[in-house]
Amino acid sequence: MNSRISLPEPVEAIAREGFVSLPAAVARRFFDPAGERLGGGAWAEFAASWNDLRPDTYMADCGRYRLRRHAVFRLRAGDPALEREPHQPHYQGLDYNPLNGGVQRWFEPVSPETGGGPALSALLGGARAIFDALRPGTAWHVEMHQFRIQARPDEAGKPTPEGMHRDGVDFVLVTLVGRENVAGGVTGIRIDGRDEDAATFTLQDPLDSVMLDDHRVWHGVTPVMPLDPARPGHRDVLVLTFRRMD
Repeated sequence: MNSRISLPEPVEAIAREGFVSLPAAVARRFFDPAGERLGGGAWAEFAASWNDLRPDTYMADCGRYRLRRHAVFRLRAGDPALEREPHQPHYQGLDYNPLNGGVQRWFEPVSPETGGGPALSALLGGARAIFDALRPGTAWHVEMHQFRIQARPDEAGKPTPEGMHRDGVDFVLVTLVGRENVAGGVTGIRIDGRDEDAATFTLQDPLDSVMLDDHRVWHGVTPVMPLDPARPGHRDVLVLTFRRMD
């Protein structure tokens, strides 16, 4: 893929295929063309915040492998400001999440420093530019999820324990923050109504990203296991979901 990507390219790819995969070098040039917000100290501080996540206590499979934090933002049409909403629960219906859905799930909030920092601003602003081009004039309800999936010799970490799924929103951005001592974690993309995957790939390097039209494609990620069972392993991702506000 051309590393000098321009805005129309991911827009056209999502409009045509329902998704676009952005390798780290491409994502960095697109989300942070000036090279000031997704590198150096700004990125290091953002990535380090994944070391302070909290256990997900809503796992219906009784898994101990998922840590997370959560935040909600409002993006008003035509207004570049990022407005953080009061802390609130995350909810998915059972139609979208048959494992953990159907209840209001309260997670620990994203820290003010992480939620208001330059790295998130770059990623959220870049995603918004693409999704605005696909749905002009839209006000967005954005949920931010910090996930750490832990891998242990006695327990595989499941990035998507509900399996191949949709999130019940309009668009999704998934960005890898880091991987440590893990194998697996292969992303599969499936077009709605088909039985076979349209694409499979592994988010391997920090900033490897995928953007999805949640109405048109399903997505899932295979479990992760430690490469060296004597050391801990984990897979860290940022997920931003965009839902049109009424």
